[in-house]
Amino acid sequence: MKVSAAGAAQARFNMVEQQIRTWEVLNQRILDLFHAIPREDFVSRSYVGVAYADTNIPLGDGQFMLPPKVIARALQALNPQPLDRVLEIGTGSAYLTVLLAKLSAHVVSVEISQALHIQAASRLKSRGVKNVSPMLGDGAKGWDAESPYDVIMVTGSMPSLAPTLSQQLKVGGRLFVIVGRSPAMEALLVTRVGADAWSTVSLFETVVPTLAGIEELRPFKL
Repeated sequence: MKVSAAGAAQARFNMVEQQIRTWEVLNQRILDLFHAIPREDFVSRSYVGVAYADTNIPLGDGQFMLPPKVIARALQALNPQPLDRVLEIGTGSAYLTVLLAKLSAHVVSVEISQALHIQAASRLKSRGVKNVSPMLGDGAKGWDAESPYDVIMVTGSMPSLAPTLSQQLKVGGRLFVIVGRSPAMEALLVTRVGADAWSTVSLFETVVPTLAGIEELRPFKL
């Protein structure tokens, strides 16, 4: 399915005004990026028509692109700065990767699926994004080799936060993660406030797919 340039521009405008702003995202840097980056370039042809919809979009290998408003709220909470080093866990389509790269100094993005990793690296190269290091591997417990980070973004839900993730933050660093099981998941902002101290703020409730490589919690059976 093809979308005209005018149609895509209108869809981006509607996404920002009807989905993102109404979810209390008012950071102009972030709103400008959502206007500028063509989301339809990061989904398969069969999903171009819903690229701007308020839904999880399948990417293959059992993975999904998060809804625009969830990404926007996460970015507003994390507030990446031009000198920040970022860890993204779950590269996926590379859409969020590009947004993070535009907001920060450098992004280490870890993807467990080889197919998605290759596809994302190609998209980053074609867009001339040079401040991203795409990594193939399991980032569910973080990516210690290049820690600590100013910002950590987890792009899928976890039953609970792995302690190793918050340990990889710098003091003053921020981590966004969605924890819990369907139908009750909670988006959290974790800030490292000292060498051995963290603060946690609940941002909103939602339901998103589990991060690839993490098994859902199973009910206990006798």
